[in-house]
Amino acid sequence: MKGKILIVDDQFGIRILLNEVLQKEGYETYQAANGVQALEIVSEHSPDLVLLDMKIPGMDGIEILKRMRVIDKEIRVIIMTAYGELDMIQEARDLGALTHFAKPFDIDDIRAAVKKYLPLTNSY
Repeated sequence: MKGKILIVDDQFGIRILLNEVLQKEGYETYQAANGVQALEIVSEHSPDLVLLDMKIPGMDGIEILKRMRVIDKEIRVIIMTAYGELDMIQEARDLGALTHFAKPFDIDDIRAAVKKYLPLTNSY
């Protein structure tokens, strides 16, 4: 079974990088540049894991996370932030985020975390 991953980041380059790396690993990926797109994808495609940037213009990561939880209370989320905002990281953890990465992140760390929280299984 392919795992489905939603990448939510307002920075195009980061979305493309993560998309390419995760597709090569065998995951099915979706991309969203903002909260509205992210919530539509969560509703329509039920991703297994979300990589969520905390600093997005309009609806921030915390608000997106809260709204995703309403749609799917079991959704697994890894947050990304360019800021050392410990209160935001703590609030995201309180809302059930699995872990967080500070930008710029090491792509191998993200790859390892995705494998940990969303292992690829072969269908039989």
